[in-house]
Amino acid sequence: MRPVLFPSSALRQMLLHSKIATLPELKNALGTSVALTVFRKLKPMDYLTSYSHAGRYYTLREIAQFDLEGLWSHKSVWFSERGSLLATAADFVQRSANGYFAGELAECLHVQVHDALLQLVQQGQIARQRLSGTYLYTAADAAARQRQLRARGELPVFSGTADARAQHIATNELHAAILLFYSMLDEKQRRLYAGLEALKLGHGGDRQLAQLLGLDAHTVARGRHELLTQQLCTDRVRRSGGGRHACEKKTQK
Repeated sequence: MRPVLFPSSALRQMLLHSKIATLPELKNALGTSVALTVFRKLKPMDYLTSYSHAGRYYTLREIAQFDLEGLWSHKSVWFSERGSLLATAADFVQRSANGYFAGELAECLHVQVHDALLQLVQQGQIARQRLSGTYLYTAADAAARQRQLRARGELPVFSGTADARAQHIATNELHAAILLFYSMLDEKQRRLYAGLEALKLGHGGDRQLAQLLGLDAHTVARGRHELLTQQLCTDRVRRSGGGRHACEKKTQK
């Protein structure tokens, strides 16, 4: 019977002890210079490749202790339940409540993700939309993308008549209550209220509130600026000098 020249147990013991290893380290433990031999021995053991460090590290699935996001790290080397960086980034974007900017996803995954995101967009696995000069990466599915953009504040909660029919009845009731409350305010209070709600919505809030309340977006921005800078005039509705200028009535000579 032909003897086993490269026992798999050597790799297993080495990984159980070190948790992770590079290909040269695995070759040394197995006593071979052939990479294919290492991978042939690793395959039955359900191994994982790191998605960080250009995939240079290996571990066994039984070793990894994944967190709630399906990630695990050892000595700053990151592994994912999904395997590769592409699969991990795609899953994060598709499951996200409001999509990801590249910087946000990089912070979650602890690696740079620009190239991976671009590749996923080109493959049609995710979509992207430019917001203020930066791409927001969203799910490829149209309905999921709409939900993510709405959560991000890039789609108005109260849009046109066609959208209103699709909204839940509670949304329509809230819309009516907001307009009723708004109609009871004076000019300054309306401006400040619109500015406050725009702050809550974040990016794009001025435009959304202007559409909802029938205001000029500059008015909403002014109310928001007054709140942020706390430059409020408490005894006047308008700033000094506002309104029409007084004119002298001419009398017939």
